[in-house]
Amino acid sequence: MEITEVHEGVAPGDDSVFIVIRGAGAFGSYGPVSKRIGTYAKDKLASVVRGADVSDHAGLLDKLRTAARVAPSGSASWAVGAVDCAVWDLHGLLAGRSAAALLATPAPQPSVAAYASWLSQDLSRIDDLGMVRRIAAGGWSFTKWGLRRAPGHSSAEAAVRMARAVERCAQALGATLAADAVGTWTPSLAMAFARSVDTAGLRWLEDPLPRHDLDTYELLAATQLPLAVGERAHCDEDPAGLIQYVRPRALTLDVVGCGGLTRAAQILGVAQSQAISVYPHGRSLVPGLHLAAAFPDAVPAVEYRLQWEPRRQRLYGIPLQPEHGRIRLPDTPGLGTTPRSTPCPACR
Repeated sequence: MEITEVHEGVAPGDDSVFIVIRGAGAFGSYGPVSKRIGTYAKDKLASVVRGADVSDHAGLLDKLRTAARVAPSGSASWAVGAVDCAVWDLHGLLAGRSAAALLATPAPQPSVAAYASWLSQDLSRIDDLGMVRRIAAGGWSFTKWGLRRAPGHSSAEAAVRMARAVERCAQALGATLAADAVGTWTPSLAMAFARSVDTAGLRWLEDPLPRHDLDTYELLAATQLPLAVGERAHCDEDPAGLIQYVRPRALTLDVVGCGGLTRAAQILGVAQSQAISVYPHGRSLVPGLHLAAAFPDAVPAVEYRLQWEPRRQRLYGIPLQPEHGRIRLPDTPGLGTTPRSTPCPACR
């Protein structure tokens, strides 16, 4: 296992490292991830991959998870997922098929619907409703916006303010929207919001709490507030427990963060059994795209992060570009993306 880094056009703090796995005269890769994740993968997981059968994804995942338990770290689950995705890329290259085709029966969908998110645009601070309408007019399945608590307000005041913001923007769109609290709320604020908001315009509220607080989420679920959770799922987390307590409207699973494509497909099966749709988180757009193309009935759309994804795409040899709210599956084997090795024209 190797790690390689794309330097040109990378801003401070950007993910820039790719994990590379070689075998049978080919190499598979996944990225970009942070240097910390890449270093963990190289130092702690490389020995697990050496000599492994790249087609035995479940067996390899079990070994990667075991190794990650021996060396616990905040980067462990992400590193497991990144290595798993690089192995899927290598498997697809050796088989001459896309990762989605290896996952799917029958053939995968050629393109996938996307929803647009712009979390730095906070619903409670948006004055220009025309901007909201312009974004939503891009053909996306729907849009998702930030909804952070403003300092200096009580839970009751903040809840009412944010509830009215959701209703105002949904009315301006004439459609439901999703909101992401980015884990910034307290349990009291979340309960006050559930009592204050008209949920008719709210597709879901994502991650109101900084952790998977199952007791509080169970109370929130009883209010009929539509919740979305799953972005923080760890490779060793039991999805059945999360689904049972939260009864979410959606799982916003991060395909890499949860342990990779292999683990995401396992979790997808649990979600399907409970009729819960999965909407892959945008930081792991490429493997999320393959998951969605392979299981279109279970994955209605992937997240496209308007603020960050265009810059991440510059790190690939051939960037993915959404068109009218859809993203085409790459028509090359594996994941269909490779680290950019030549200067990026858009970076000059």
